[in-house]
Amino acid sequence: MVTIPEKPWPTGLAEAVEPLVLRVLAPNPSPYTFTGTQTYVVGDPQGPDCAVIDPGPDEPDHIAAILAAVGTRKILAIMCTHTHRDHSPAAAPLAERTGAPIVGCAPLVLAVDGPRSDEAFDPTYAPDRVLLDGEGMRGTGWTLTAVATPGHTSNHLCFALEESGALFTGDHVMGWSTSVVIPPDGDMGDYMASLEKLMARDDTRYHSAHGAAIEKPKQLVRGMIGHRRQREAQILRLLGEEARPVSGFIPEMYKGLDPRLIGAAEMSVTAHLLDLEKRGMAARDGAVWRVV
Repeated sequence: MVTIPEKPWPTGLAEAVEPLVLRVLAPNPSPYTFTGTQTYVVGDPQGPDCAVIDPGPDEPDHIAAILAAVGTRKILAIMCTHTHRDHSPAAAPLAERTGAPIVGCAPLVLAVDGPRSDEAFDPTYAPDRVLLDGEGMRGTGWTLTAVATPGHTSNHLCFALEESGALFTGDHVMGWSTSVVIPPDGDMGDYMASLEKLMARDDTRYHSAHGAAIEKPKQLVRGMIGHRRQREAQILRLLGEEARPVSGFIPEMYKGLDPRLIGAAEMSVTAHLLDLEKRGMAARDGAVWRVV
């Protein structure tokens, strides 16, 4: 299991991570969110306007901390990378308080029974404008461009800060943990394509929704692609030995796994198997998978 660093955490404080970026940590630590969701306020601190990225959970203290970080600036956009409950619920109350439009990912609500290794979806998210790949928002001295990165969720966006070369990666790429891909909405083929898309870019650093800034983004993404390909090779090797249900992969692939994480591991394997099925490399007979 990932070890969460010991307190104190900078919850509620506005930390300057770049000249144009303040980071505010929400009070929602968990095994899914690390020390909490990180909201970013983008724009010159002395300027007239800004944008808020991933406003986080609907927690009054966190909303107050965001408003304190914004100060006297006008919020031109409340921008969400995706609609998990640790990212977008504060968008509506923040919009009510400030009159700012909600801009970013498309709405998505998906009810999934069973264990998850991330948060459930936010049914309250209602954007005023959905950004397509390459579209963006512009303020005084700052420009944010949407980069479509489906995979973790089908509606996931990253946002590129053109003035500094930074990329706000939401949950697509994080330094503290690999992103989970949970069917039916999460799609491993889309996720891998989105990683390859980031490899082709020249972003200087990543600011994710959880964990520290990533100063060597290409190196991290290259490692993540390698990790997923290694998992795929394991699955194909095990299928080559014998057909098996999803549960039959776990003892071999995740030795010593905490029992609480078995459900999450099975969902990750399922995502790989569904991708292999689409590519004609695996098939299933009921609950039993076999190699093609």
